[in-house]
Amino acid sequence: MWIGNNYITQHFFIVNKLKSNIVSELQENNMEPLPGKILIVDDEPDIVEFISYNLKSKGYSISTAKDGMDAIRKAKDFRPDLILLDIMMPVKDGRETMKELRQMHEFDQTAIIFLTALSDERSEIEGLRLGADDYIGKPIKPELLMTRISAALRRVKKDDDQEQKMTFGDLEINKTKFTVTYKGTEILLAKKEFELLQLLASKPGRVFLRNEILQRVWGTEVIVGDRTIDVHIRKIRQKVGIDLITTVKGVGYKFEMD
Repeated sequence: MWIGNNYITQHFFIVNKLKSNIVSELQENNMEPLPGKILIVDDEPDIVEFISYNLKSKGYSISTAKDGMDAIRKAKDFRPDLILLDIMMPVKDGRETMKELRQMHEFDQTAIIFLTALSDERSEIEGLRLGADDYIGKPIKPELLMTRISAALRRVKKDDDQEQKMTFGDLEINKTKFTVTYKGTEILLAKKEFELLQLLASKPGRVFLRNEILQRVWGTEVIVGDRTIDVHIRKIRQKVGIDLITTVKGVGYKFEMD
């Protein structure tokens, strides 16, 4: 059957118009035309293949790893927006992998979802305390997985789009600009002083253990003395001019503003 040039021209015009409308609608709703990049970490090939198939069908870009060591290498190269991380794995388990990733600046805000057959409440709480954004039990339900992934990626994107700053009365901590101001005056803090204050202020009232602070601020590759945290906190108090960090003897420290 012969189709005229006018019909073909109109057809392509309509198709292109529809594509343009879809892209515009996505942009207006703060959504990306293409989903993000996801790293799947699991030592069971069948599960990796199952998840990969479902995510690829939704347009996600996928990379996979078979254990924690492999995951850290792949994460550095792939730079995922989200990591699906199994807990029970050989070489390096999910918990240790999570700790290492969270200590790296490039992954401290990356969305991480634990995948595990451990379904007890204690394991779930522990996973969330380690810094996981979510916790999904096996067997994995595709629809639930997609919903949780979308929610985690939306949270990450919202944080990235906004200037990251915390305000407590007259005190402002700006993570984006790496600045601290009190009553409109900028306070000059050393890098580790800022990172320590920002960590404590990220969860006001929560007691951070000394070992946790050392790992998250100084990392595991640097050897520091027992009094290092105390010295930095004393300097923060002196520079800011107010007592905003409380010492919990024998435990750790917490951020509090009256």
